[in-house]
Amino acid sequence: MKSFKNTFMGLAIGATAIVGVGIASVAHAQATTQAKADVGLSAPNFTLTDMNGESHTLSDYNGKTVVLMWFSPKCPFVIKHFVDKSNQTFNTLKDDYADKDVVFLAINSANESHAYADLDTNKQTIKEWDFEWPLLVDTKGTVGQLYHARTTPEMFVINSDGVIAYHGAIDNDDSPKGPGDVNYVRQALDEILAGESVSTTKTQPYGCGVKY
Repeated sequence: MKSFKNTFMGLAIGATAIVGVGIASVAHAQATTQAKADVGLSAPNFTLTDMNGESHTLSDYNGKTVVLMWFSPKCPFVIKHFVDKSNQTFNTLKDDYADKDVVFLAINSANESHAYADLDTNKQTIKEWDFEWPLLVDTKGTVGQLYHARTTPEMFVINSDGVIAYHGAIDNDDSPKGPGDVNYVRQALDEILAGESVSTTKTQPYGCGVKY
């Protein structure tokens, strides 16, 4: 009987150790996944299709600077950057860097069942806003989760080496009233293109929650 108890206890301890290792492995995997979209690390690759059915793969833009924006057609924190027709934040950015080897991509990660993911709504919105960025469809939320994007607009600037150089807000005004007087993405782009280190690498993203 004593031998049986010892054997049983040994098996139980072993099973606990295995479970412990399993939990540790899961925690490590989660931590590793979390780190994949951090500043200073390589940007996770992805392939998504835009509103016109054209495919975009991030690695195809190696050697270029890439700006990613998480988009929503109804979020007031996105809308505020389009209401001023003479100075639309995102269109102005694209125009100002048109000859600078910079790629601009917007991503909508709203779940396919949510109204914000509706194809017609998004097409109509970008037409009304004359939005010049390709709008990529991520209705499964795969890329959004990969980058841990939580708000719209949330921004990533990826340098020509494929490394995330900036992550955060588009600017320094987190209200829905209008654009701020410091555009962090523009600042990062200017520094990257000048061969300088990015002075502000992280800010707190603001906006509406991504509708996963």
